[in-house]
Order: sequence, then C-alpha cells, then structure tokens
Amino acid sequence: MSESKSTTWSPLRLPLFRALWLAAVASNVGTWMHNVGAEWLMTTLAPTPLLVALMQTAETAPTFLLALPAGALADIVDRRRLLIFSQAWMLVAAVGLAAATLAGVTTPSVLLVLTFALGLGAAMNAPAWQAIVPELVPRGELTSAVSLNSVAFNIARAVGPALGGVIVAAAGSWAVFLLNSCSFVGVIFVLYRWRREKVESISPTERVLGAMRAGLRYARHAPELKSVLVRTAVFALCASALWAMMPLVARTELKLNALQYGLLLGCLGAGAVAGVFVIPWARRSISTNLLVVLGTVVFAGATAALGYLMNYALLCVALLAGGVAWMTTMSSFNVSVQTVVPEWVRARALALYLLAFFGSLAVGAATWGAVAERVGLGWTLFTAAVAMLVGLAATPFFPLRGGEGLDLNPSLHWTDPTFVQEPNPEHGPVLVTVEYVIDPARSEEFARAMKEMKRIVRRDGASAWGLFEDTAQPGRYLETFLVESWAEHMRQHARVTNEDRAVQERARSFHVGDAPPVVTHLLAENGGRP
Repeated sequence: MSESKSTTWSPLRLPLFRALWLAAVASNVGTWMHNVGAEWLMTTLAPTPLLVALMQTAETAPTFLLALPAGALADIVDRRRLLIFSQAWMLVAAVGLAAATLAGVTTPSVLLVLTFALGLGAAMNAPAWQAIVPELVPRGELTSAVSLNSVAFNIARAVGPALGGVIVAAAGSWAVFLLNSCSFVGVIFVLYRWRREKVESISPTERVLGAMRAGLRYARHAPELKSVLVRTAVFALCASALWAMMPLVARTELKLNALQYGLLLGCLGAGAVAGVFVIPWARRSISTNLLVVLGTVVFAGATAALGYLMNYALLCVALLAGGVAWMTTMSSFNVSVQTVVPEWVRARALALYLLAFFGSLAVGAATWGAVAERVGLGWTLFTAAVAMLVGLAATPFFPLRGGEGLDLNPSLHWTDPTFVQEPNPEHGPVLVTVEYVIDPARSEEFARAMKEMKRIVRRDGASAWGLFEDTAQPGRYLETFLVESWAEHMRQHARVTNEDRAVQERARSFHVGDAPPVVTHLLAENGGRP
C-alpha cells in the first residue's frame, strides 16, 4: 500500500492489526469503566482531595517505577510473550478487586494497593504494546497506526465512562471491576493466536541493566528524543490537575451522580475521537510545534473551565474542546517518539516517553491534590491552567521534529574489526582510534563536523570520546572513543543508521590521505580477565 493512499483508517485493512485494535478497544472500554468505578468508590470511602488525587497517583506511579525496565525487556525479549504475561497480571488484579468489593472488604488502602497492582501490569504492557506497531504495519502506515491506537483509547474514553456510570449506578463498583477483568481475556486470545516472526538480532544480546543504561545514554545524546520528553513532562505535570480534580468537582461542586460523571468524562473522550479528524488536516497546514502550542492553549482553557463553570451543559462543551486538544497534543508527542528513533531502542524510547508522561501525571496529581486542600478546587485548576501556558516557554528550546523522512535502518557500513583471536564478548574496555589526515586550513570546519560524530558515537555506546591533533604533524588528527566491552562495540556496529552514515561521510570527506582513515581496536590489558 503506497503512502499516498494511506489514510487514518487504512491500517485496519491489515487483519492482525485490526484484530489487536478491536481487542484494544474492548480492553480500554473495560479500563475506563473500571476507572469510573474505582474513583467513584474512593469518593464514597474517603471524599478528601488528597485521597481522591492519590487514585491517579496509584494508577500512574507504576509507570514511573517500571517504564525503563519494561522498555528494556521489550527490546531484548519476545514482545508477544511479555504482553501476554502483563495482560494476565492485570486480569488477576481486576478479579481480586471485584471479589474484595463484592465481599465488602475494600477500604481506601485496599483500593489504592490493587489499583497500584493494575498499574504495574499496565506499566509492563505499555512499551511493548506501542513498540509492536511497526511490526504490524508498513512504515508508510506508521503515523496512521499510532493515531488509530489513540482512537482506540479515546473511543473507549468516550464510551467507557458513561457505560461505567450506568453499571455503577445499577449494580455497584464491583460489577465494572469484574467486566474489566473479562476484557483482558480478548487481548490475551488475539496475542496467543499471533504467530510473531522471530526477529534475528545482528548484534550480541543485551542484558536488562545494560539495556537500561543504553536507553538512558541514547536519550541523553539524542536531541530529537530529549525534546519530546521535556515537552511531554511539562505538559503532563500541569494537565494532571484536570484529571485528578474532576471526580471531586463532579461530586462536591456540581453534585453529579455516577452517570452524569461518566458522561462528563465521556465528553473528553468524544472530543479526542473528534480530534482524529482534525489531526490529518492540521498536520498538512501547520507545524507539529504550532499544533502542540494550540492544543496546550485549548486544554488550559478546559482546565480553567472545570474550576469555574457551574453549568453542566457548558462544561460538557468545554471538555469536548479539551478532548480535541488532548488528542492533538498527545498524538503529536507519540508520533514524534515513534519516528525519531531506530528499531533497536524503540521500546526504551517509548518507555522513557511513558515515564515522562505518567511520572509527571503522578507527581502532578499528588501536588495539585495537596494544593487543593489549602486553596480550593477553583484556584488550583486556574493555577494549573496558567502554569500550562507558562510551560510553552520551553517550545523554542526544545522544538519537536517529525522523523517520517528519516532513514533509521541499520547501515551496517562499519568494517568488521580484524583480530588474531576473537575476543571474549564480555572483555573490555575497548579503545577505538580513527586516524585522519586533513588540510590544516580546514581544521576548524573539520572540528565542527566531528562534534556531530561525537554525539552519534556517544549515543550508540561510547563512554568517552576525544579528538586529538598531532603537534608534530599539523593536519593529523586522532579520533578516539572508549566502549565498555567487546560485545557493546559490536552492538555499536549494528546500531549505526543510514542517517548516521551521511554524517560520517561528511566528516570523512575532509580526509586527504592516499588510503581511508586507519581504524584500530585496542583491548584493555587482560581484557577484563582476572
């Protein structure tokens, strides 16, 4: 399918993506029904701003704790098996909460603990779930597929809360907890039937701790990824006020029942679904940065409206607009992450994105809850809206870049090292040197070109990098970098992309020697052996 014929809905023509998407819709509906039941139950058990806000913290804090380990696992183990395990974990936690509530033994502590347990499963699930999308669709369909995953989430947000409100009002919170547990069964069934092709690694297998370090190192030296993480964290920290305070505003200020509260949440979801039709037009007309700025401004308005609008119908309209803004902003962040990183680190990049998002939601929810206990709901929501607008000051310093045109496939152009006897993969560190001979008159230009090489080499595995000029022979330069082990250096060879190759060719164009730059590999004495 050509990219020119790609639409928002075209990935649904692919049977596997369609099956997983439909299962995700059902599961997300169950999750939103569950959230309404849990939050409403907490307002019954302990109607205080702090404890109600802690519900969101319990939901999102596990992602803050487990996102990076989960992302590392998703990059080095079979993602299908990891997804089945995490879905089964959430199934057990939801059944436990349903049984405890039906038996009448659920207390605020029990509710928070079991909500936290569900969050643990969601944290393990999220990076792998998002990272499998490029396996399910062609690259030309990736943006549409990411948007469709957001559609699945927001269709559920539109339907789930209202449906959950009806069920809670009719039968009680235990019923939505039980229905949520059933929704995980469908996802497990589709994943079980998926015969995922085994992905052959072209580099030595990583270990979890090493993979986590590699992910953090990559983010540190990848400006495109760093920009998304900072912008996401700033937005979510302020946006968390709306999500955290909404149950209490509905219960204590607007005097709504469970059904009306569910419909209020449903307006946000319906707005987000409507945003799907806005996004394709908006991306053709304005830049990603401007789209995020506009989305932030509108969502800030919806946050302030929640604090001061007492008219239910007008508030529903404001939240519809807020849903559109939420969808356009979060979809822009998500697509940016998916398209600016290569396959080998995709799940870890997504994990860091989720860490920034959910960590900020968790911290923000607890913070705004504590503030609300002192200054009231209205002032808290107004302050959060103003803070959201102030956060836009980060835009020029951390611009978002769309990566749809980047070629991030492995270039495999680094020449394999020569050796008399192949080193043990765990031995190291390894010192790599590259000798250049350039025109001394172009030394400053060469040094600038090598700064980009430094970023790439450090990003992909080097713990140190340097560029040295020979004092006895002007124009002779030695590039050096240190890698912790032979295996990690072999991974470097596999990580270099076609985009990186263009940077290296630019740097090597300065070389004027008769032969190509000489590359040497030196293993530390004893190579790490005792």
